[in-house]
Amino acid sequence: MSFEFLLCLIILMGLAAMGTPIAYAILVSSFAYLAATGQSIGISGKILMDGLYQSFILLAVPLFIVAANIMNAGTVSDRLLQFCIALVGRFRGGLGHVNILSSLVFSGMSGSAIADAAGIGKLIIEMMVKSGHYTRGYAAAITAASATIGPIIPPSIPMVLYALVSNTSIGFLFLGGIVPGLLMGAVLMLMNVWISHRRGFAKDDPVPIREFPRLTLNAGPALLMPAILLYGIYGGVTTPTEAAAVAAFYALILASIFYRSLSLAHFYDILVASARSSAAVGLIIGGALILNYIVASENIPDVVAQALVGIDMHPLVFLLCVNLLLLMLGCFLDASTIILVIIPLFIPACRELGIDLVHFGVVAIVNCMIGLITPPYGILLFVINAVTRIPLAEIIGEIWLFLGVLVVALLALILFPDLTLMLPRAFGYAN
Repeated sequence: MSFEFLLCLIILMGLAAMGTPIAYAILVSSFAYLAATGQSIGISGKILMDGLYQSFILLAVPLFIVAANIMNAGTVSDRLLQFCIALVGRFRGGLGHVNILSSLVFSGMSGSAIADAAGIGKLIIEMMVKSGHYTRGYAAAITAASATIGPIIPPSIPMVLYALVSNTSIGFLFLGGIVPGLLMGAVLMLMNVWISHRRGFAKDDPVPIREFPRLTLNAGPALLMPAILLYGIYGGVTTPTEAAAVAAFYALILASIFYRSLSLAHFYDILVASARSSAAVGLIIGGALILNYIVASENIPDVVAQALVGIDMHPLVFLLCVNLLLLMLGCFLDASTIILVIIPLFIPACRELGIDLVHFGVVAIVNCMIGLITPPYGILLFVINAVTRIPLAEIIGEIWLFLGVLVVALLALILFPDLTLMLPRAFGYAN
């Protein structure tokens, strides 16, 4: 490791520790490295242009953001919520189940944990608190935990970013996330059942069975979006980026024409909000491209790979160690930074050790999503605190059991790769 690279790391960590937005911290530390090594800072422009020109798939990110914001803005999310209430709201802890199920359903449209938590999650928290059966902290904690499913079931913005740095098929990554996402939902529901019976949560008023066909019909067009998205990709009709455009257009048609819940003025606000979110992600991606160039210049990924091969590390031990590291980093860094900056360091080692990159990518992204609810800096905890004004202390006090079962699910995904790879293999994926 050169002195210049050490300086880059010190500046990066120092700025991050002072609370500087991570995108700016990455850019400033990268510029410091280029200046210290005598390279023109103008080379960063070339790196950015080359990276963007060769990464058409990045266009999927703002398109998925637009689709999620449209779904949140119209009555689409409300109709999905009513459908979920009719389906599982009649059981003990029913609104907790509704919370998790709605995240599973909504994840097929947004691809974003934050969109899930700030949108449909806020509505369910208000319903849970208003019912009088659940504490504010519990409602917020289960919402934060269930929102982690959003980027696992396709579409998924983090998977798009991982595909960018690993050159892995985004289609097979999407397929690989379906079973892990369902597993996460299942363990959260089991924990909700256990807590509901232990604390004696009262049952909520059930929706009459005769209402179920009407609610299903109302939500039906929205429920079709994941099917359209997956058919477009795996049926060979669209590329993943084109599928993201179809998803955004379909959401627009649903909200504006079919449900008539989106005005022109509101649509303008959605585009502005989506542009801001996309710009924030774009800054991180731009900084990561420059930092990845620096890491490659220092030959660090190859050094890590050769060192691991040299000590003859078992692939399972490697996966466990990397995931332990990612869990610790998730306490302090956001998911985009880990995916774009940290994970690329381990990809050459995965290739050397024969670890499947689709399996590694899905497991790493699940890990990053768990990091979103890990104190002290889990971003979903802060998002829910901001939109509901529920004190952080109450949310953190209730999050630990849900965090524990998600870590158990992560361990199962590490130990049993077939959970991730069964669907990709069924559609022709070969290791």
